[in-house]
Amino acid sequence: MGAVMKFGVNTMIWSGAFDTSIPLGKIKEAGIDGIEIPAFDANDVDVAALRWALNEYGLECTFCSVNPPGKNPISDDPAVRAETVEHWKRLIATAGEAGVKLIAGPTYSPVGHLPGRRRSADEWKWGVDFHHQLDATLQDAGVELAIEPLNRFETYFLNTAEDTVRFVDEIDSSRIGILFDTFHSNIEEKSIAEGYRACGPRLKHVHTCENDRGVPGTGHVDWPDVLGTLREIGYDGWLTIESFNGTIPQLAAATAIWRDLAPSMDDIAFKGAAFLKREWEREKQQ
Repeated sequence: MGAVMKFGVNTMIWSGAFDTSIPLGKIKEAGIDGIEIPAFDANDVDVAALRWALNEYGLECTFCSVNPPGKNPISDDPAVRAETVEHWKRLIATAGEAGVKLIAGPTYSPVGHLPGRRRSADEWKWGVDFHHQLDATLQDAGVELAIEPLNRFETYFLNTAEDTVRFVDEIDSSRIGILFDTFHSNIEEKSIAEGYRACGPRLKHVHTCENDRGVPGTGHVDWPDVLGTLREIGYDGWLTIESFNGTIPQLAAATAIWRDLAPSMDDIAFKGAAFLKREWEREKQQ
């Protein structure tokens, strides 16, 4: 029979905020199951508006998030670490209020924080402890957390599936697993599919991005190998396309996008989702 997969698109394909520029009707008409929205601060999430939109268009939702300025779970300052725990607890509780079941992202360190050295044993310990402190809030809110390794140009803390598996195993929470992204793993893994195989049952979320963050299926990611491995390990969560609107200066600067990745941003979402759905159906027949 194969896994029952869900297909999603990240709304930063269109906008840096959850606003009226996001074509929710077209997303639903395209047979896409849900959206992933940026949620960087609990105070910025309009829970009522989000719940209304999801109900109106019959869509599900996940959050993606990062540590905002001033927040760092592995800071050598205990006060900063404590403030960061409280920040993430508020975000998790807000997700629960909105009916969002999963938050994904590089939870362990600020994106772009590159001290010019390898991580330390203390930072590893602080990172594990930080996630331990979120476990009860995750349980109470009915939310799961998917930790994302990033490429070496964005973080020094977690880059590979192997390290992230070890990190998640040490955290040892049923609510905390791995987000594995084909964009980052295209840089860091010998084989993207083997990275997914290493994640195994710890895998809670998948970002299906082409190697250049353009339309999935137009680059050199080996999609039959990736999707075949996901079927093999029994993954049945989200396949979410993540890309960013490079015409928005803040998004372009944050994601280093200096050119058009496709004829239109709609192409990345809709042509990409259609491709992934076709490939998944083909894979299920194998």
